[in-house]
Amino acid sequence: MTSITPLADLRARIDAIDEQILQLINQRASCAIEVAKTKMAEGESGCFYRPDRESLVLRRVKALNQGPLADETAMRFFRELMSACLALEKPLDVAFLGPEGTFTQQAAIKHFGHAVNAVPAMTIAEIFNAVENEHCQFGVVPVENSTEGVVNHTLDRFVSSPLKICGEVELRVHHNLIGNAGSLADIAEVFSHQQSLAQCRQWLDLHLPDAKRTAVNSNGEAARLAAGSKDKAAIAGKFAAELYGLSVIERNIEDESNNTTRFIIIGRQISGPTGKDKTSLLVSTGNQPGALYRVLEPFAHHGIGMMHIESRPSRQGLWDYVFFIDIEGHAEDENVAAALKMLGARVSMLNILGSYPKAVL
Repeated sequence: MTSITPLADLRARIDAIDEQILQLINQRASCAIEVAKTKMAEGESGCFYRPDRESLVLRRVKALNQGPLADETAMRFFRELMSACLALEKPLDVAFLGPEGTFTQQAAIKHFGHAVNAVPAMTIAEIFNAVENEHCQFGVVPVENSTEGVVNHTLDRFVSSPLKICGEVELRVHHNLIGNAGSLADIAEVFSHQQSLAQCRQWLDLHLPDAKRTAVNSNGEAARLAAGSKDKAAIAGKFAAELYGLSVIERNIEDESNNTTRFIIIGRQISGPTGKDKTSLLVSTGNQPGALYRVLEPFAHHGIGMMHIESRPSRQGLWDYVFFIDIEGHAEDENVAAALKMLGARVSMLNILGSYPKAVL
């Protein structure tokens, strides 16, 4: 018969382990402070955040984890640890699509941790402006949803912005109907971002066919507006419901169960290769026959996988388009560099928007 360890002994063991963990955490924090001193001694005075380094650390944690904690739990713990340590070196200001309670804020926290100074902006353009004018070191903007496709406002801004893509975050999005209404019959109007309204269209058609649907700048703004009335509701996440003191009336009302939004991190930071990278490009060909083929052929020739391509009006001339392209690999990889050189000779404009680590969980 297996003996049962007394509860008092287990608690004493936990206390001893906690003491060791605390000592090790503070040792790591002390090392982070020393890293900052070394960087400043070498003349580095800018942002100490390194997306490639953090990605490598998280992948190593995932590879080393043997449970019983899930990989995602272990990585989330180390993300917060790195966030707190980085704040000791030099706190980060990160702009997100506000107000508080948006999925963009959740993505910012998932990527940077809670120790950053999250700065709300009311539009995607304001996020770009905050980083371009150096009010924030980084910004987080939505770029693509698995149900509704690309966010055009984000893509269009890259045509004129000098900023680079430094990283990406993938967030599983659960939409909830939140508000102060006692029942669905009491709801006369639903607020949400236009993407969220589209992602819940079937549910709204079935359960709230007569309710007015009003698009606003963000889900956080929707929650704030819904908080002022019992006949209005919002589509947003649970974080927004908690923040604005609203009840969750219906959970997970998105039409697609695998609804995921991809966010990108914008800034001036250049990421080094990690072995699991993505490169984003902005390409202009002019209006000529076979232009798209000439763009794609270099990647096929050098064995590079293409992950996404999107065309947008260039705003430079009638029927003139630019292509946004995501490919596998880093611009410093030998085959990618060769393909980009080949591509550059074929197009009128090639802008490498950034090479950065692929999203980790």
